[in-house]
Amino acid sequence: MPLDRQQGVPFMSRRPAWLPPPRPPEGARATQRVVAPQRPSGPGLASDSARARMVESLRRVGVRDARVLDAMGQVPRHAFVDAALASRAYEDVALPIGHGQTISKPSTVARMIELVTQSLPESRRAAARVLEIGTGCGYQAAVLARVFGQVVSVERVRGLHEQARNNLRTMRIANLRLVFGDGHLGVARAAPFDAIVMAAAGEAVPDALLEQMSVGARLIAPIGTTRQALHLVERLDRERWQVAVLDAVRFVPLRTGTS
Repeated sequence: MPLDRQQGVPFMSRRPAWLPPPRPPEGARATQRVVAPQRPSGPGLASDSARARMVESLRRVGVRDARVLDAMGQVPRHAFVDAALASRAYEDVALPIGHGQTISKPSTVARMIELVTQSLPESRRAAARVLEIGTGCGYQAAVLARVFGQVVSVERVRGLHEQARNNLRTMRIANLRLVFGDGHLGVARAAPFDAIVMAAAGEAVPDALLEQMSVGARLIAPIGTTRQALHLVERLDRERWQVAVLDAVRFVPLRTGTS
């Protein structure tokens, strides 16, 4: 269904056929509960001081939300990457995590989380329910769990689902649930969600995810194939979703099914 306009703001009608992605500038089945990360010990970059420097760099690039910055400073990113890459864990770079996937740059993680929190007053965050599509190694899920009351994270690759579960096993995160399944389907039994964060790029936002947003909720997702851009979607009411196109980005592709 084509986009309509109301007061100059684009919106989509119920069960929308997703608008073609714009050309941005170059540039559930079984679940597993895991049980705030323990403070790690270790020399060099795998340290509290390295995370503090990372947080300062996030402030310099414009991240302002105090709770997001605190979460980024508390979660030990080096614990989610291969030991050979630990010395680079607090650089603002994406790193490989196996299975053809990557852990996103800290600035990307912080920006995406900050964008979806902006529609939620501080008083509601402790009870807010968030869905993450693409658990990967579990790092972003751990950060989300320090910002929101409940987090459900879906991963379609069995090996990554197990890797995330192992990475999080010693971190007592009681408000995080890992789900092995197809992220295109979301997690209907846990809906509605107050925010949705997609960590993989599709040609469109799946209709199932749009339907699982509560009214007023925000969804942040990379959209596009050869060219991608962050899209910020807000559900205005039961039948309308507002869309804003943001930065050019580069994410792994969103795939259907499980493997």
